Amino acid sequence: MTMPQDVARLQSQMKEAVKTHWKAFLIEGIVLVILGLAAVAIPLLASIAVTIFLGWLFLISGVVGLYLTFTTRGMPGFGWSLLSALLAVAAGLILLVQPIAGTLTLTLVVSAYFIAEGVTTIMYALAHRRELSGRWGWLLFSGIVDLVVAGLIIAGLPGSAAWAIGLLVGINLVFGGTSLIAMALAARNS
Repeated sequence: MTMPQDVARLQSQMKEAVKTHWKAFLIEGIVLVILGLAAVAIPLLASIAVTIFLGWLFLISGVVGLYLTFTTRGMPGFGWSLLSALLAVAAGLILLVQPIAGTLTLTLVVSAYFIAEGVTTIMYALAHRRELSGRWGWLLFSGIVDLVVAGLIIAGLPGSAAWAIGLLVGINLVFGGTSLIAMALAARNS
């Protein structure tokens, strides 16, 4: 069981670590902002890069999965493990051999995610509007924005596949980098 003094000690250690290494966080933040701006400026290239990166992740995880499946052949679930590993290898190869088609598929998956996220956020906001008092409207707005983004992406298919993944990753990198920069500067000044 975590005790309040353990949490306080951990928070103190984290604060000290960030203060000690604020320059590293600042540099990382600057690099992320630059990469994010590049992704926003050239979303097609960023989309393809993300697809290729995911292809390599699937391929490597599938190969490792195949190795582990065959080294533990006697364990229950051999067939399912084998199928899972083969699917990962196949998905990785498809994304690497045809990154443009893979980008379209990933865009569909991201659109489905935004729809699911939007609907659940709206339902949560409406179900908890009494408990959340003034904040439920922001949740409702967030859910609506998720649905609008999904609608824009889906309405623009297949053309939106060229920019959607790269633009979203770029925006994420810019905001993540900005947060790191702000954290580093706050740690430096504390």
